[in-house]
Amino acid sequence: MGRHTWARDAEALFAASRRGVITVAHLESLGVPQRTSYRRCHPGRPWQRLLPGVILLRTGEPTRRQLIEGALLYCGDQAVITGLESCRRQGLRRPAVPGEPLHLLLPAHLKTTSSGYVLVERTTRMPAPVRIDGLPLAPAVRSVLDECRRLTERAPVRALLAEAVQQLEVAPADLSTELENGSTRGSALPRAALQEIAHGARSAAEAEAMALVRRTGLPDPLWNFVLHDEQGRYVATPDAWWDEVALAWEIDSFEFHFGQPGYAATLARNNRYAAAGVSVVQTVPSQLRTEPRAVVAHLVSAYRAAAARPRPPVRLAS
Repeated sequence: MGRHTWARDAEALFAASRRGVITVAHLESLGVPQRTSYRRCHPGRPWQRLLPGVILLRTGEPTRRQLIEGALLYCGDQAVITGLESCRRQGLRRPAVPGEPLHLLLPAHLKTTSSGYVLVERTTRMPAPVRIDGLPLAPAVRSVLDECRRLTERAPVRALLAEAVQQLEVAPADLSTELENGSTRGSALPRAALQEIAHGARSAAEAEAMALVRRTGLPDPLWNFVLHDEQGRYVATPDAWWDEVALAWEIDSFEFHFGQPGYAATLARNNRYAAAGVSVVQTVPSQLRTEPRAVVAHLVSAYRAAAARPRPPVRLAS
């Protein structure tokens, strides 16, 4: 493209870009002087600057894919996307949050630093990328833990790990192995959450429930075991079960138990509990966070009431 041809052939210029995103260096090779590229990014002009040396050939809000292409152009060919963006593109059902950074991994010897919406992490443990829709993604196990290491509160870490196990079908053992092999920075919270998941928590809510049970002073319950009545018929798979008094605890929320078919299934389950003579406490996840003392008191009262009556003839599946 000649030095001034680009001004008359915007289509060809766009075709040389990645979804409208292009570097200033590439523009210069096409005949667009650097000073012209940056001048056309001034307010009221037709382009915009996404990152140092990276231009979007249009105004208006960039799409998520254009932001990603800009980040990859900024970081170079060895960059790998990790964190939440990588998790979403591998199946995590969690919407992007405005202002959420795009986390990229780069080999440790490179000097590129974080800028704008791009969080750059240089590492000696570069993963082999998984390519989805043309994008280089860190494997799901690495992506999940790279995000967890950045979090500073227990609840979001629990939620992300539980979602990864449920939605991405990531094995807890693989998460533990990656955690052991990776940096120790920020590993304490995911390590504790993984222990809860390994003990039977299928969701973030159940992991929170496990932590709350320790405040009750009650014996440790069993988690997610199948319960039968005296005829051997299926009753339920309670989230928590105190076998010595036949008390079930259910954390009822479609938000966490994606496989439940709905309200009718919950009613049917509760009817089976009633027919088998089982006491059941029902809690929604929000109560675990907003009313922990009330939940503890309710569990303790229910346990004492269950202990005061004859135990019904139910048993755990062998």
